[in-house]
Amino acid sequence: MSASPAPTTFYREIDRNRRESWVLVAAVIVVLGLLGGAIGAATGYGWWGVAIAVAVAMVMSVGSFFAGDALVLASSAARQVDVGNPPEGYRQLVNVVTEMSLAGGIPMPRVHVIDDTAPNAFATGRDPRHASVAVTKGLLEKLDREQLQGVLGHEMSHIGNYDIRFTLLVGVLVGSIALLSDWFLRFTFWGGGRSRNDGDRQGGGGAAAILFIIALVLAVLAPLISRMIQLAVSRRREALADVSGVELTRNPVGLARALRTIADDPEVLEVANRATQHLYIVNPIKSFEERAKSMWDTHPPIAERIRVLAALAGQYGQQLPADLGTGGG
Repeated sequence: MSASPAPTTFYREIDRNRRESWVLVAAVIVVLGLLGGAIGAATGYGWWGVAIAVAVAMVMSVGSFFAGDALVLASSAARQVDVGNPPEGYRQLVNVVTEMSLAGGIPMPRVHVIDDTAPNAFATGRDPRHASVAVTKGLLEKLDREQLQGVLGHEMSHIGNYDIRFTLLVGVLVGSIALLSDWFLRFTFWGGGRSRNDGDRQGGGGAAAILFIIALVLAVLAPLISRMIQLAVSRRREALADVSGVELTRNPVGLARALRTIADDPEVLEVANRATQHLYIVNPIKSFEERAKSMWDTHPPIAERIRVLAALAGQYGQQLPADLGTGGG
């Protein structure tokens, strides 16, 4: 195995994913600005409605920022492992997490295990000093050490890349859009829009009526558009973590083998749900993972991820096993 990095594919892939992630965040900001401006002009409230909606979203997000990881771990029934004196069955897990921590220069995260036979893993926390990784018992039982390194390299990259904080930023913006849209639709339902625009209409203000219709359409469509962008951000960050994880392990083959094993495993991860599915290395909601490039997917298709890893393996002088395949989901 070559110990040197693969600059041509490797760093270009990292730069592309980071750039596209920020473009998507900018798109959410544009949607929020357009919606806020249209609603303010249509209702006569100016930017007060926007300010109130954003303030509420920020307050909710601050609570999620400080307590969100604890809620996710609790809802996943994850139990913390004593990394100083791990049980015999978890020593390899702690050793590999320690290796990845040293390789990436990332503080040692808290380590958790989920009592579930379906193989999967996720990382959570607000920053590298307040982070946790969680793996299922199924992952420890069904993956070998090389595959486990690939998975934990991916999860430690999520921590090192500040992906949790990044997705929180998008969540704040998407939450603001949802709150603002909901406020305007309720405002319209109770007649606020009609009463505040009567004077404009009587004065021949056809433009006010047009603005009101535009605001109404945006209030319906903006939450859907922003949600789609949020899912696209999640896909970009997953792709980034794949490539960044290879930087830690210097072994694309291990991660590719792990992704195929996890994706092909028939068992259902009982503790996963729609709110937490985007956190896992492979989408635990199997029906979503089977659809290639769906706009509602939280992850890139497995075949696409393996194709990228195959290109990286070539840069390292390695070759993926033929049985992994790159043509299916």
